[in-house]
Amino acid sequence: MIPALVWLWFWLREDRLHPEPRVLILTAFLAGMLAVPLVIPFEKAASDYFDGGALVFIIWAIVEELAKFIVAWIIVLRRKEVDEPIDALIYMITVALGFSAIENSLFILAPIAGGDAIGALVTGNLRFIGATLLHVISSSAIGAAMALAFYQSAKIKKGFIVVGVILSIGLHTIFNLLIIKSSYNGGTFFVFLSVWLVVAVLMVVFEKVKSLAKKYY
Repeated sequence: MIPALVWLWFWLREDRLHPEPRVLILTAFLAGMLAVPLVIPFEKAASDYFDGGALVFIIWAIVEELAKFIVAWIIVLRRKEVDEPIDALIYMITVALGFSAIENSLFILAPIAGGDAIGALVTGNLRFIGATLLHVISSSAIGAAMALAFYQSAKIKKGFIVVGVILSIGLHTIFNLLIIKSSYNGGTFFVFLSVWLVVAVLMVVFEKVKSLAKKYY
């Protein structure tokens, strides 16, 4: 849980001038956690039906990104408290971190159950650096799309959401496929470096969204 909470603290600091209600932040985090058991049956079915391979990881990316967005939309994003552009981005990131917290736990429990404490530690550190941020990046694509269209018509908002969902799935898929490739050629460092570069872009987008809100005040 700690890696997800550390990143949550970091991103909430970016919105400290107009903080969101703590109850809603907790609600969004729990919504992300709830999405994990919802996707597991679909991911297992895909894995069994297609018997591994790149297609399975593509399907997993689709299932996970849709699940995170759907629970965020149903539980948080339609509330009246979401009243400025940055809010959608904050809540999508929070949902992503809740999802990542449970997913990380499942990955770490496997080596612990096998008596491999060192393996669990390494897995946890790698997911703190890479996989947790991947969930943040992919979900923030949807949040950023909603933020940029916040003051637009309902039709434009829907279009931006569709683009955001497609982008989130694309980013998640690319990361998954790069991980597969790096496991064969030792390019893990390149994969994590790529994630950090995208995080730098996300921080620029974050500032853009905040300035967009100021323009309408």
